[in-house]
Amino acid sequence: MTIGRNINELENKALDLVKKSGKKGILQSELWKTLGLDSREGSRLVLRLVKKGLLSRTQVMVNGRKTYRLFYRERKEVVPKVVINAKSIIDIPCASCPYIDVCEIEGFYDPRQCPLLDAWIDSQIKIT
Repeated sequence: MTIGRNINELENKALDLVKKSGKKGILQSELWKTLGLDSREGSRLVLRLVKKGLLSRTQVMVNGRKTYRLFYRERKEVVPKVVINAKSIIDIPCASCPYIDVCEIEGFYDPRQCPLLDAWIDSQIKIT
């Protein structure tokens, strides 16, 4: 199973093990032992996966010691929704730009590097 481009082989193995543990999750120490890692390497691996949003962890007590139970997190793609209406098109900065006649790709005035156009596009995108 390959989750994404920024995941290495060890991370994929860890994700497979956590995913197979299902809703009950897996103790962090069990994951390290299964992968043959020491606690330092294992902690770093888990923190990378948590930071990437692929795992979540909950602190638990096992035999009087604090540890973490790891859970696989399904990734949900966030798709920006662009709402276009007459008002939004009227407000486009290009309509009132004094450089519109000389604005072109790879020109001195390039729409790909226009801060006004970037700000307008950002204002039109709504995350759902």
